[in-house]
Amino acid sequence: MSKYAFYPGCSLESGGMEYGMSSLAVAEALGIQFLEVPDWNCCGASSAHMTDHLLSLALPARVMALAETLPVTELVAPCAACHARFAAVEYELGRDEDLKQKVNSLLERPYTGKVKLRYYLDVFSNPDTLSEIEKRVKKSLKGLKVACYYGCLFVKPPKVMQFADDPENPQAMDNIVRALGAEPLPWPYKTECCGASLGVTEEDHCTKLCNDILRFARDSGADCIVAACPLCQANLDMRQVTVEKKYGVSYRMPIPFFTQLIGLALGLDPISLGMKKLFVDPASILKKVGVA
Repeated sequence: MSKYAFYPGCSLESGGMEYGMSSLAVAEALGIQFLEVPDWNCCGASSAHMTDHLLSLALPARVMALAETLPVTELVAPCAACHARFAAVEYELGRDEDLKQKVNSLLERPYTGKVKLRYYLDVFSNPDTLSEIEKRVKKSLKGLKVACYYGCLFVKPPKVMQFADDPENPQAMDNIVRALGAEPLPWPYKTECCGASLGVTEEDHCTKLCNDILRFARDSGADCIVAACPLCQANLDMRQVTVEKKYGVSYRMPIPFFTQLIGLALGLDPISLGMKKLFVDPASILKKVGVA
């Protein structure tokens, strides 16, 4: 059984609850053990590094230090923004001993780097797990056309993220979707930015970016856009009504998380996967794969 330190972060316990629900349900079904980091704190996400650089490293470093108390060698963070902050800790503190000492002076338990960050998609897209998924598929998603949307924070900047996949044309999620029997579509916006937190400060810019993503996914023939980041998913899902009103279009494009699709293919209850929590009704894709 694979075992990882699991950092849910703020999103998976609030706006991205369905990501957390489906992640835990799918992990259990596949024999993957997620051990939640004890006494975890917010990683700082998109705000801390705008306030204080040392704080932006100390917050995620504290979590990584706490992960070292668990019987694991790797940490996973499903949220791309959280993953990016942990990657920044590994990159910066691994190259600057003085900075590492400054950060550790702020922590009760020092960060040593013993527990390494694991790319969340790789937990499910590595050959062994893909093989296990294929063996356990009970409901093939054959006929479902999927636009896999990675966003930018999981893959860029490459030198910090240490991403083994192609940062411009990643395939990890595509391979997962293919293992479920669905068809991952080639499309040009799979790593373009959705606007992230600009949805709060620069709504018009964020709305335009979301419209571009939705339009290219629709034009590629997608039945849905599959996300791996709660902020990306929220922008494309919750903001869709705003996009449609502003641009006079109708997308009605479901935006499930990749873990929800895995769960459907494994025969798990859609309610336990949080499918009802999606803003855009996923009935069209559930019907297409014979679940509804």
